[in-house]
Amino acid sequence: MTYYGEESRRARENFPLQHRLTDLRLIYAIVEVKKAAARTYAELGTDPALYQAVAAACDRVLAGEADDQFITQALQGGAGTSTHMNVNEVLASMASEQLGRPVHPIDDVNRGQSTNDVYPTALRIAAIRGVRSLSDECARLQESLQKRENEFDGIDKIGRTEMMDAVPVTLGEEFGAIAQAIARDRWRIYKIEERLRQVNIGGTAVGLSDTADRQYRFRVIEILRQQTGIGLAAAEYPMDVTQNNDVFVEVSGLLKALAVNLIKLSNDLRLMNSGPYGGFGEIHLKPMQKGSSIMPGKVNPVIPEMTMQCAMRAIANDTAITMAASRGDFELNAFLPLIADALLESLQLLTRSCAIMREKCIDTLEADGEHCRSILDHSLARATSYAPFLGYDTVTEVIRQGGTPEEIMARLEGMKQERIR
Repeated sequence: MTYYGEESRRARENFPLQHRLTDLRLIYAIVEVKKAAARTYAELGTDPALYQAVAAACDRVLAGEADDQFITQALQGGAGTSTHMNVNEVLASMASEQLGRPVHPIDDVNRGQSTNDVYPTALRIAAIRGVRSLSDECARLQESLQKRENEFDGIDKIGRTEMMDAVPVTLGEEFGAIAQAIARDRWRIYKIEERLRQVNIGGTAVGLSDTADRQYRFRVIEILRQQTGIGLAAAEYPMDVTQNNDVFVEVSGLLKALAVNLIKLSNDLRLMNSGPYGGFGEIHLKPMQKGSSIMPGKVNPVIPEMTMQCAMRAIANDTAITMAASRGDFELNAFLPLIADALLESLQLLTRSCAIMREKCIDTLEADGEHCRSILDHSLARATSYAPFLGYDTVTEVIRQGGTPEEIMARLEGMKQERIR
C-alpha cells in the first residue's frame, strides 16, 4: 500500500537525482517530533481521538513499518519541506486508516508546526544521537590504543621526524601519543551535545510562533524531552535557531579534527606495516584479503585505507556544511538538507570506521620487537644523546667522518669516556 501523497510524488519528480534518499535517522527524528506534537494536542483536548491515531501512526513508522514510503532525495530545494511533507502525508494516511475518517496532512498532522521548526529540531535530535554513538566509539578506540601502549612499552624503536631518523622512542609511546589525541576528540565530541540541545520547536515559520498557541509550545518540548531521553530545551531566541546554523558547523569542525587524527593514525600504521621486505616492517597488520589480482602473496593495509577514506569524506562534508550554513538568507536557510545529509553521513562514517579500525586493526596487529630493535641498533638515533657531552658540532663531525653506525657510535662513546675521565 502507498501512504505518501501528491506532494511526495512531486518532490520525487522535481529532484530525480538518483543520489540517495533522505536518511532514515532524520525521518525517524521528524516522526518523533510529530508524535510529541500529536500527544500534546491529545492532552490539551484538541480532538483526542484524531491525535491518538496520529501518535499511533508515528509508533508504526518508528517500528519500521513504512520505511519504503519515504521517497524524497536527501538533496532537495525548499529547506526540507519535501521531506517534511512526505512524513506528514504518510502519517495522515496511516492515521486515516485507523480512524476511519480523513486526516489532513497539514491541517491535522502539521497543526501548529512548520518545516522551519520541525526539521531543525529533528536534525538536532538525530545529530545528538550520532554524537553520543561516536563519542562512545572514540572511547573504545582510545582504550584499545592505551592497551597497546602498555603492551608495547618495552619495545625500543627509532623515532622519525620528517620521515628521517631522529631519536629512540618506544612503540608504546607512539601508541600512547595517538591515544591522547583520540581522548581529546572523545571529550570534545561528547561536550558538543550541549550546543545541540536548544531547539526551536513551537517557533513555526520564523521563530515567532505565528500559528502555535502558548500551551502547545510549552508542553510539546516537555513531551519531546521525555520521548527522546535527551535534555532538550526551548531556545531562548527561536528566531536565532531557525535562521542560523553555525552550531552544525561547530559540530562538523570537531568531526574534522577527529578525521585528521584518524588519517594520521592510519597513515602511520601503513608506514610501520610497510614491506614485508622493502619497508619498515615494525608492525604486522592482520591480513584481511588478497592485495593484488596479479602479484601473488601481496597483502594491503585495507583497514587503515578504508579509515582514511571515511575521514577524507568527513573533511569534504565539513566544507559542504560550512558553505551551506553560510548561505542562510534572512529568516531561513534553504540549504539545510545538505547540512543534514553531510553531517549525518560524517557521524555514521566516523563512528563505523572507528569501530572497524579498533576491531580489525588495533586489536589484531602484532609488533615485531626484534626488527624494531635491529633498525634502531643499525642507526645513529642514539648519537643525539652525546651532544650534551661532546657538543653538537663535534658529534656532527664524527658522523661526517663516516663508517658503519656501530663504528660511529663506538667512537662517540670512546670520546665521551675520555671527557668523563
